[in-house]
Amino acid sequence: NTGNEGNRRYNVPKNNFNLWTTYDIQDGSLEGLGFGLGFNFVDERFGDNANTFVVDSYFLTNAAISYELDNWRIGLNFRNLFDIDYIESTDNARADEVYPGEGFTMIGSISVKF
Repeated sequence: NTGNEGNRRYNVPKNNFNLWTTYDIQDGSLEGLGFGLGFNFVDERFGDNANTFVVDSYFLTNAAISYELDNWRIGLNFRNLFDIDYIESTDNARADEVYPGEGFTMIGSISVKF
């Protein structure tokens, strides 16, 4: 389709940035306690291949806390910590079809190493 020649692909931001870092306490009374903090930035992008509309950029903050003892680990992850409303993606075939991103989400986990 030459009608879209030179246009940017839909749902592909010009800039995308992700950062995740963790810190685990190594000794003392809080040994085994860990923290994580992450950021995700997605720049504005076109919502269709014809480039007829723009989807706004968004910035998410994520966090985690965990505790590890012997071979057991328990953790909580927090996605979209500040419950930001954003558009995750669109459907190129239908300009009126946009998919919102998930709101604040908490995920728990328990794991064992053997």
